[in-house]
Amino acid sequence: MIKVFYLFALLFLVSSCETETPVKEFSMKDDVYFLADDSQEGRETGSETEKKSANYLAERFKNMGLVPKGSDGYLQPFTFKAKTNPHAEVTYNTNKEDSTITGLNVVAYINNNAENTVIIGAHYDHLGFGSEGSLYRGEGIEIHNGADDNASGVAVMMNLAKRLKGKNINNNYLFISFSGEELGLLGSNYFVKNPTIDTKKVNYMINMDMVGRLKEDKSLAIYGVGTSPKFSQTLFANNSDFKLIEKKSGIGPSDHTSFYLADIPVLHFFTGQHEDYHKPTDDAEKLNYEGMDAISTYIFDIITDLDNEGRLAFRKTKNESEEAPDFKVTLGVIPDYLYDDKGMRIDGVSEERPAQRAGMIKGDVVIKVGEYEVTDMMSYMKSLSKFEKGQKTVVIVERNGAPLELDVTW
Repeated sequence: MIKVFYLFALLFLVSSCETETPVKEFSMKDDVYFLADDSQEGRETGSETEKKSANYLAERFKNMGLVPKGSDGYLQPFTFKAKTNPHAEVTYNTNKEDSTITGLNVVAYINNNAENTVIIGAHYDHLGFGSEGSLYRGEGIEIHNGADDNASGVAVMMNLAKRLKGKNINNNYLFISFSGEELGLLGSNYFVKNPTIDTKKVNYMINMDMVGRLKEDKSLAIYGVGTSPKFSQTLFANNSDFKLIEKKSGIGPSDHTSFYLADIPVLHFFTGQHEDYHKPTDDAEKLNYEGMDAISTYIFDIITDLDNEGRLAFRKTKNESEEAPDFKVTLGVIPDYLYDDKGMRIDGVSEERPAQRAGMIKGDVVIKVGEYEVTDMMSYMKSLSKFEKGQKTVVIVERNGAPLELDVTW
C-alpha cells in the first residue's frame, strides 16, 4: 500500500505557514489514496482514524474556500448507542456515555445567495478491521480500506466542490461527507433530523456511493430517477458516454434514502458491486480514475442543465424493496446490478457456498432455478423463496451463450 503521510504534511503546511504558500491541488486519486490507506484503518464509525479522515476532509474544504456548515465548524458530531437488535431504530444521545459512539459528518457550503440549495453527499466511513457487514472469510484480522466503498464517492464529491465554485450560481451547494452509513444511514438520518440549513429550501440531493469501478461497457446505474419529473430527460440529454441503467425508486441502501423520505428529489450514482465489495481487497490501485472523472463531469453537466430550472418538483416513487419476497436460501453470489438483459448475471461467487460447489463462475447468467424462469433480479429472488435449506434442484445458467445445467444443494 502506498503511504500517503506526506499529504498530512503538505495539507497542514498550507494552513500553518506565515508566508503565503500556494495551495496544493488535490486530485481524486490523492483523496482516495489518503482515505483508503492502511493508516486510516478502514475508517470505522467512531474510531480515532475516522476522526483523522474527518479532519482531513474538513481541511480539504477549508483550503478550497468553502464555508463551514456543521454544528462545530465543518463537523457535525452525533452520538448514538450501538443497536443490540438489528431491526430496532438507532437512538441518538444528547450526552456522551460510556456505551455511546460518536460519528462525525463533515459539512461545507458554497453560498451563492440563492433561494435554493443543492445537497451533494457521499459517506466516508467503512468497516474498519472488518466489523459486521464484512464478506471476508479468510483467517486473521485485515483492514478493510474501502477504496470504492466509499472513498471513490467522496473523491468525486470533492472534485464537484472544486468545479462548482463560482459556477451555476442559481443554487447554493451543501457538501456532506456522511459518517455511519455502514451502520444504517446514521449520519444522513441525523442530518435530516438536525439540519444546519433550512431543508425546505433544498432543491434536490445527489449521492455518490461506489462510483470507482466503471466497467468497459461504461454501465452507470442511477437511482431516484422517478423522484422528480425533470430527472429522466436531463440525464438523457447530457449523456454521451454511459450505458445508463435508470432506477425510479428513491429508496435504496445508501444515504439518498434519508433525503427522499424527507420529500426531497434524489439521484444516486453507482458503478456496481464487485468481488472486492466489503473485503480487505477493496484497494485504491483497483479504481478506474478516468471513469470517476467522467462521472464527475457528467454530474456537473446535469447540475448545470438544472441550474435554470428553478425549484424541482418532488414525486413519490414505488418502494421496489417492499415487493421483494422473503427467502431462506441463497446461491452465495454477487449479482451484477448493472445487467439489463434477460436473466441474472453473476458478478462474483463466494467460497464454500451453493453456487461455487455447483460450479458456477463469474459471468454466468442464471436463467432458471428449478422450474422457475429467471428474467430479472425480482424473478430471481422470487425463485429463491420457493426453496428450503437442504433441498436440491437444478439451476440453468448461460455460459458463453450456451445453456448449462448445474446441480445445486441449498
